[in-house]
Amino acid sequence: MRITGSCREGVLTLHFQGELDHHAAGEAMAAISERIDAFLPGSCVLDLSGISFRDSSGIALMLRTDKLMRRLGGKLTVTGPTPQTIRVLTAAGLDRRLTIKE
Repeated sequence: MRITGSCREGVLTLHFQGELDHHAAGEAMAAISERIDAFLPGSCVLDLSGISFRDSSGIALMLRTDKLMRRLGGKLTVTGPTPQTIRVLTAAGLDRRLTIKE
């Protein structure tokens, strides 16, 4: 798992490359938390378009990031999810909590 990103005008954008499984999710969450703490953004964008595989750990990662952003009074946007991920988020009602852009 590789995460790259930048913070511009209060928007932290993170791009993911590789597989997002249980092992990678722990490392990814640590990296996300570190960057949120460093930049204190008003908004965070998780670009998942470079993810080749994800399991339920990816959903937990989104929810934890959303929780961190809400604590700061900010918001989370998820971009590039697969159709299957969108179906899972919708079925769980998380599409009402998260901003999802295809």
